[in-house]
Amino acid sequence: MKNSTIGTIEMVAAMLISGTIGYFVVMSELPILNVVWFRCLLGAVTLFVICWMLGFFKRENFTKRVLLLGTISGVTVVTNWVLLFSAFSKASITIATVTYHTQPFMLVALGAIFLSEKITLNKVMWLLMAFVGMILVVQARQSGEGGSTDYLLGIAMSLGAAFLYAVTVILVKQLKGTPPHLVALMHVTVGSIVLAPLANWAIQPETTVQWTSVLALGILCTTIMYIIMYDAFQKLSTSLTGALSFVYPVAAIVVDYFAFERQLTIGQWIGSAAILFAACAMTLGWKLPWFKPATHVG
Repeated sequence: MKNSTIGTIEMVAAMLISGTIGYFVVMSELPILNVVWFRCLLGAVTLFVICWMLGFFKRENFTKRVLLLGTISGVTVVTNWVLLFSAFSKASITIATVTYHTQPFMLVALGAIFLSEKITLNKVMWLLMAFVGMILVVQARQSGEGGSTDYLLGIAMSLGAAFLYAVTVILVKQLKGTPPHLVALMHVTVGSIVLAPLANWAIQPETTVQWTSVLALGILCTTIMYIIMYDAFQKLSTSLTGALSFVYPVAAIVVDYFAFERQLTIGQWIGSAAILFAACAMTLGWKLPWFKPATHVG
């Protein structure tokens, strides 16, 4: 079997696993800080063993610069998890996940500011499409989805999570050469330490369902997902990796529908489709025919 075929299978599997995260968060029935802490702790333990077996614990992998960037990006990615997980109960898994996928646009903006990357008119048009989609999602709140304040707070949390993810990517780009498994280990280790004093220890998993959900988040949705996803990154082109990443929101929508019978309004479907299409188009570099490829802003 070709490397590209194996990589495609791995990437699809990783994105399908990602699509179940919201389900396990909801089924854990624990405070969000507790959920994220358990995910970090279990991920840290298993990733530590894997990094040790792969021989990643070398002095050259732990320079002051690596430790500093690893720590800062660890804080941003863990805070991103806290915000996204919190949004699930306010705006639904589907809406939170779709809104979260505005991250490519935030990444483009940060890249232009900090990495001097060009913003083309094509990207501006895709951004406008996503913005219109966001307006449709926000305005199309279902009457049964709780108060409008909670819904809008869920949208805001998802956008905040997307922004922090984009910041994390910018920071991790500066760690080129550092084994990705080690970067992931630094992230979950930071999360374990930072969240330990903030979690509500009076509430612990008690039922089989709760423990299964917590273990799934820490081992399946963190360690296993990271391993196969990072391996896929090495086998696939950037464009194919970007295209396959959109299996994640589709999987989340399917899981949300069958697990919780979540049905979207027509406005939410149209808005969600616009956001995902625009994000996919920008990720893959699709060009609108009426714009010259070389035209850019800034």
